[in-house]
Amino acid sequence: MEVAEAVPEFADAFPFEEFNEMQSEAAPALLDTAENVVASAPTGSGKTALAELAICKTLRENGTAVFIAPLRALTNEKESEWERFEALGYSVYVVTGERDLNPRRAERADVLVMTPEKLDSATRKHDSPRYSFVTDVDLVVIDEVHLLDSEHRGSVLEVVVARMRRLCDPRVVALSATMPNIDDVANWLDAPPETTFEFGDDYRPVDLHADVRTYTHGDNAFADKYRRLFTALDLAEPHLREDGQALVFVSSRQDTVQAAKKSRDEIAERDIPMGARGDYDFHTESEQLDNSTLRKSVLDGVAFHHAGLSTNDKNLVEQWFREGKIELLFSTSTLAWGVNLPARCVVIRDTKLHDPLEGEVDMSPLDVLQMLGRAGRPGYDDVGYGWVVCDTADADKYRRLLREGKEIESRLADSLPEHLNAEVAMGTIRGVGDVMDWLETTFYYHRAQSRPDDYDFAGLRDRVRDHLDTLRGRGFVEADDDLGLSATTLGVLTSTYYLRMETAEAFHDLATNDALDEEAILAAVAAAREFDSVSARQSERDAIQSSLRDRGSDLESGPRKVLAILYANTRGSVPPELRSDAWVITQNALRLLAALAEFFERFDRPRGANLAHRLEARIDTGVPRQAVGLTALDGVGAGRAHKLADEGIETPEDAHDAGVEGLVDAGLSGGVAESVHEQATDAPRVRFDWGDFPDAIAPGENELCEVRVTNDGGGASAYVSVRVNDTEMTEKTAFLADSLQVPVGVFGASADELTYEVEVVFPDLPLRPVSETRTVRVE
Repeated sequence: MEVAEAVPEFADAFPFEEFNEMQSEAAPALLDTAENVVASAPTGSGKTALAELAICKTLRENGTAVFIAPLRALTNEKESEWERFEALGYSVYVVTGERDLNPRRAERADVLVMTPEKLDSATRKHDSPRYSFVTDVDLVVIDEVHLLDSEHRGSVLEVVVARMRRLCDPRVVALSATMPNIDDVANWLDAPPETTFEFGDDYRPVDLHADVRTYTHGDNAFADKYRRLFTALDLAEPHLREDGQALVFVSSRQDTVQAAKKSRDEIAERDIPMGARGDYDFHTESEQLDNSTLRKSVLDGVAFHHAGLSTNDKNLVEQWFREGKIELLFSTSTLAWGVNLPARCVVIRDTKLHDPLEGEVDMSPLDVLQMLGRAGRPGYDDVGYGWVVCDTADADKYRRLLREGKEIESRLADSLPEHLNAEVAMGTIRGVGDVMDWLETTFYYHRAQSRPDDYDFAGLRDRVRDHLDTLRGRGFVEADDDLGLSATTLGVLTSTYYLRMETAEAFHDLATNDALDEEAILAAVAAAREFDSVSARQSERDAIQSSLRDRGSDLESGPRKVLAILYANTRGSVPPELRSDAWVITQNALRLLAALAEFFERFDRPRGANLAHRLEARIDTGVPRQAVGLTALDGVGAGRAHKLADEGIETPEDAHDAGVEGLVDAGLSGGVAESVHEQATDAPRVRFDWGDFPDAIAPGENELCEVRVTNDGGGASAYVSVRVNDTEMTEKTAFLADSLQVPVGVFGASADELTYEVEVVFPDLPLRPVSETRTVRVE
């Protein structure tokens, strides 16, 4: 089937002129019906085109599509890849983090690209103006629906698809690599038999020979890594000698680099004819690479690829691998899920990996099958060779996986209480009767019907009711006399901020506790259940101790590692030993701090909310404590904040007073200085007028005075308090636009003097509290 014939107005959106056999068979269901579609096909057979055909139909009908990508690293690739739709006048928008979201762009987008987690978070807030765009979706494309079986992410995909179907009833198109129980997924999504496609191995572009190669591990993990590497090279060598290419998957970004370095030496030792050192043109091209290690490596025909490389370097590596200039490529699993980059030989060197939040885990069976599916180059090879290198004890497990495949199971049972709480908080479940209605929309329910003994289908209702009773007992949900259910403040915050229930309870305890300081807040975040599986390696312990000194001594080693990374971030410098896990841990900690700030605000602790926001800003940017208020100004990150602080400009008020010229003198460019000054002008600037406040008062006398608090900048929510000799007298929360009067009672107490402090705290902003004091003698 020719593209121009099938979708003439979208012909330029496809990088080829003719659909292959698999695509041609599925096209009528996608283009000529409105039914939900489920399609499984071997890796490399062109499933992406099925997603694009469904999107074309939706765009033709002026609808909006959401593409659910399995990994965050792939969302940006899709945005780049789908510039072809942009060229046709359609808008493609990748929804990333909360702070980066542009609601106007999201609302106007024709194609939204999101991970399951981002869509889950957005749909939990669908009734807010910021996220209302998720209720106007006409098509949901699930790329790699077998992600349902992912231990930690599967339940998220499951509930968010069920939720989207209730919110706006979109068409659903679910794509997958080969899955034995495709009918369970089709039944769940109400895809009829005529739009359910199971394309077998005969649709695979190149036959696959997949097998297991074992090694015997020793006591040294580092040495084991090299045993596996040499085994991988043994498997790849025959193909490399015949001008074939090999793709070797390893467990981490750092391992891709180290394996590439070691392999260059080994290839030279074995005298394998590889590389292009005599190719002057390629030598010149390689200078375009940003990574210096990669620049040297590609000339020997060896390269590495991971999500941490620049876009330029990733694109060049992929291009040169397709062109055959790179013959041996080391990569993380991201490449298997995203770019269609086949090789004659694929070797999985590592079946275990270190997860920053989970410790050492087995590679998902789905990842294994996805990687092996990259073996065989259409148009070049008749057969592809895929190998799993594993310990002898695991060999039977992987042989069985290669022989039988992997049925997709539901993972919802493991996190059912959290998801139940979220549905109550959203109002999906308003009574006990709604619980089963909701459950019947999940893959969990449909899979339990299919496998009643494995899932204990008979006891399902009782199990769900028990979870609901637990939620009520722990204060997340409350019920009225008519069995109506509603979420408590605790339940709403838990859902909104995507928290584990134990974390939410700990945050609630902190927010309603009198003691409050920086150390307590950071310790609560480090001890969150989200970090339960973080482990500290032996090689990291000195760096942890150095970062913490005597802090966090009552914490276990994993939370201490998290705490060390947080403190290091506040200083703007994470020790090298901790950097490999620091990014993931920091991003999760920032989310938890934002949640904790909201807990403080909702439970009437404005000082705590302000302190949490300041810590969040310092961890995110590494600015000095005294200059943290500068982060309230867009465009002022760590570098600019340090420049300004070095020149004595530490607050938005200082930036306002410095003027554009002063900001330029402090090191900002003219355009940035103007922007920063304009924002500083709009930031709150507080001053105090004490009026006729007395210097002295006689014992036993009382005098009611007023202090005027004036804001010369932009308005903001403020908490204003009066303390005398460190004891709270009065407090008031208000929107501080121009000014307000604060009553202060001056009384002749038994003390010789009274120190009055009026303080203004901005709960929603990372501005340092502003205060002034007056001392009154009692005489």
